Amino acid sequence: MTILDQIIENKKIEIARAKEKVTIEELTNSVYFNKKTISLKSSLLADNSSGIISEFKRKSPSKGEINMGAGIAETTMGYTKAGAAGISILTDAVFFGGFKEDLLIARESNPSTPLLRKDFMIDEYQIYEAKAWGADVILLIAANLETDEIETLSKKAHELGLEVLLEVHNQEEINKSPMQNVDIVGVNNRNLKNFAENNVNASIELFNLIPNDKVQISESCISKPDTVKQLRKMGYKGFLMGENFMKTSNPAKALEELVELIK
Repeated sequence: MTILDQIIENKKIEIARAKEKVTIEELTNSVYFNKKTISLKSSLLADNSSGIISEFKRKSPSKGEINMGAGIAETTMGYTKAGAAGISILTDAVFFGGFKEDLLIARESNPSTPLLRKDFMIDEYQIYEAKAWGADVILLIAANLETDEIETLSKKAHELGLEVLLEVHNQEEINKSPMQNVDIVGVNNRNLKNFAENNVNASIELFNLIPNDKVQISESCISKPDTVKQLRKMGYKGFLMGENFMKTSNPAKALEELVELIK
């Protein structure tokens, strides 16, 4: 069983328990559910955009503990101030050390910054959660979803006013994925089977296979300013980066320094 398989099996248990505690009706009555969505797509396409989607991530299956002591409000507010085009918040507890409270706090602390709920979405219930917790965008991972699941989940996200970031790793995943309700396509450079590898070859190889009416971003394994410049020259509009910032004592400062170097 791969790490991804383990994550999905655990996610099924988490969702079943969540449904027993909080109904969809209760989620729709939350303070953020009817909030107007802030467009990550528009933020990435803006003329003065840094293109950086900064991630708040305490740990990962590949790296273990990264920064368990980082404060969610302080870090995300720092990201916004440093010029993040958007902020990605991990809400998986077991494998990534994230919680729904992280998203709620980030939303309260950053009222005008697009927020991505980064999790392993396999059930429409999670989309209602994302909306209720203040997210603007959800992540769908093609590697763990069938074609009909991508279609159903992306359609539900749009019905609820959320944008959709579809993550792919290879040509097969691009070919199988219905794109009509997808706003952003992200190429994850990390192999989710083992969470290894450390290059951007996938982004280079897959760029021309992604429909050009979608905003294209590169995810993971990005640390050097020259890499961002290289991918931007190809046509990538966004770069999802987490570990590179979170492994430092001051993630927001690390972002600020990168933004200066890629101007």
